[in-house]
Amino acid sequence: MSAAQGQQVDIGGRKLRLSNLGKVLWPATGTTKGDMARYYAEVAPLMLPHLEGRPVTLNRFPDGVDGTSFFEKNCPSHRPPWVPTARMGDVGYCLVQEPATLVWLANLAAIEIHPSLATVQDLGSPTAIVFDLDPGPPADVLACARVALLVRDLLGPLGLEAWVKTSGSKGLQVYAPLNSGVSYERAKPFAQAVAVVLERRYPQLVLSRQDRPARAGKVLVDWSQNTASKTTVAAYSLRARPRPTVSAPVTWDEVEAALHAGQPGRLVFEWHDVLERAQRYGDLMAEVLTRKQQLPDLAGPPGL
Repeated sequence: MSAAQGQQVDIGGRKLRLSNLGKVLWPATGTTKGDMARYYAEVAPLMLPHLEGRPVTLNRFPDGVDGTSFFEKNCPSHRPPWVPTARMGDVGYCLVQEPATLVWLANLAAIEIHPSLATVQDLGSPTAIVFDLDPGPPADVLACARVALLVRDLLGPLGLEAWVKTSGSKGLQVYAPLNSGVSYERAKPFAQAVAVVLERRYPQLVLSRQDRPARAGKVLVDWSQNTASKTTVAAYSLRARPRPTVSAPVTWDEVEAALHAGQPGRLVFEWHDVLERAQRYGDLMAEVLTRKQQLPDLAGPPGL
């Protein structure tokens, strides 16, 4: 896909006219809207399964990452007729079901795509629990790596396997798949309990509440994302950071290696890195979409 102005493209049989493809969205790297459109077209086979059937919120940056931005929940009225929507309350969210939709969103300068944890088939039941690990400076992604491993090791004895990805921003995100009809009413208190237990065990490292004065040097285990009204950045979504970083799935071995080496750069990936990793590894989080797991009863064994 070239950076020509007003270029018409065919994506999976859908014809799109893309504009301003040469516009630089990431000034630090010279990365253009055309680069972003190409990235989303190429990563679509891995990314779409994580979006299919999920209402998405868009984070748009028409003037690039250094300009003004806005979150958009309502799917734009000028959307192509083949872009379906899902209604939640008064909002009609976009559904991203095919590669052409991803490229269309790129043309809108929707750098970030944030899906719901639930699908339209059952909007009250998240398909996974997510722990968003957010470091308070001077803590960094390596502190998040340590906490991610603590989350994994706490969940394991409870019968829950977990997967991890970078946030593409400052931290990491740990996903424990459910895919078993567990409601938000059960998932959110469970996630909070995990965060509270970790804070009690590691008070110098972990924080379980949004307490800004206490954030310095600690990692917030944000459990509040496990709510029907909230969304979490998608696997493979670009982020509006100074460089075109991506929320990239990683292995636990990679997390441990980065921590042991003391090299935070091992947990930072730009779009071209992710395309290369996709060729090498496929989707490291594919199993999150299919693994069925039940939450333990916190009122009895094994408990927390």
